[in-house]
Amino acid sequence: MLSTESRPQLSGKHYFTSSPSTSPNQNLLPLTAKINEKDALEIGGCDVPQLVEQFGSPLYILDEVTLREACRQYRDSFRKYYPGESQVIYASKAWSCFGVCAVVASEDLGFDVVSGGELFTTLNALEQMGWSIADAAAKIYFHGNNKSVQELEYAIATGCTIIVDNWLELQNLVKLGANSPDKPIRIMLRLTPGIECHTHEYIRTGHLDSKFGFDPHQLEGVFTYVSQQPSLNCVGLHAHIGSQIFERQPHQDLGGVLVEWFEKGLTYGLPLTELNIGGGLGIRYTESDDPPSIKEWVKAAAQSVVKACEARQMALPKIIAEPGRSLIGTACITAYTIGSRKVVPEIRTYIAVDGGMSDNPRPITYQSQYRVALANKMSAPYQETVTVAGKHCESGDILIKETPLPETEAGDILVVMDTGAYNYSMASNYNRLPRPAAVFVNNGEANLFLQRETYVDLTRQDCLPTRLLK
Repeated sequence: MLSTESRPQLSGKHYFTSSPSTSPNQNLLPLTAKINEKDALEIGGCDVPQLVEQFGSPLYILDEVTLREACRQYRDSFRKYYPGESQVIYASKAWSCFGVCAVVASEDLGFDVVSGGELFTTLNALEQMGWSIADAAAKIYFHGNNKSVQELEYAIATGCTIIVDNWLELQNLVKLGANSPDKPIRIMLRLTPGIECHTHEYIRTGHLDSKFGFDPHQLEGVFTYVSQQPSLNCVGLHAHIGSQIFERQPHQDLGGVLVEWFEKGLTYGLPLTELNIGGGLGIRYTESDDPPSIKEWVKAAAQSVVKACEARQMALPKIIAEPGRSLIGTACITAYTIGSRKVVPEIRTYIAVDGGMSDNPRPITYQSQYRVALANKMSAPYQETVTVAGKHCESGDILIKETPLPETEAGDILVVMDTGAYNYSMASNYNRLPRPAAVFVNNGEANLFLQRETYVDLTRQDCLPTRLLK
């Protein structure tokens, strides 16, 4: 077991020893996090152990204040630093469900969707809020590198903007557009700008060796083709250079690259008015992570576009940004109940929780790191170093390797921080585990927005071939 003698003074309280940043993406915990008089972690005015008692575990706990503040900082920063029109759209692949869509929409953000399912979810959420299909579609941008014909038909029927990724998609859209020649399909073109950034290789999307977008050498041919298609209304260009990015320079470079191609597209007669600069701003998963604030990122990205346009004496296009992780990542924690314990002498101590890779596949997929605390013992000093194991039948189902904690016992509530992005959205039913519930917390109230799945839910789509029935 690793020694913790060099840090006996540490406890869950150390996450509160410095003033939290006003930029949500720079914190390990939601903005409303505090330790209450029972020495328990409190989020949104709600006692976390009590939430587990009420709703069960594992439990996603999403702080509405933090999510709304991140939305407002993006929206208001673009209005401050970009003289032209702007629209922030939420990359809903981070977490797509009715509740999250409703909060984001109420803050005047639009949506980036990457499948027919995400489009359906977003449209249904907005309809329940009283939006018309036309108003909803005006704020939805449909991405994807292999959209099916059925998905394209669905997107066309709604009237949302389609981000075209490749030649096959262009050709399919031209065929589909022939059915309604009087109503051109609103599209943007995704390009691969050839910009590298330091992030995990699986989430780099801006370099030339990428499955996404048209390469620069293809673009003039694409511009020529699109300009000859009356069924297509090409309103802009899009690029996205990756995820969990801490550097500002790549996005400053991106502005210049996009504006250069934007100007060239205009010479082909394309009615370009929008420039989508993607997203990718990182969040703080560990103490060593140091991402720029939302305001700093927006300022750098916006000013790069302004500078590039001024150099060419171009009118400013409408700028679109599509953050996901940095909007919702730090707004959520996951609470687990600790169960069994195994000590391997001189090697490691394992503690097991009632979830794991089915509710958080990022550690086993990306080797992602997280920070944890005992929600019911926030002031207890760290006394041991443990490895937090999930309950799945996989040796690799490890949530956190070698983390300091107080001495734990069965029934303690372990919280994993920064689980708002790609946790529920990538969750599975591996080993036939039901997916967890999720609650919004705000001003002392907890509201369920995702029900815990049941065993009946797990078998809902199961069926037996007729020949096996008696």
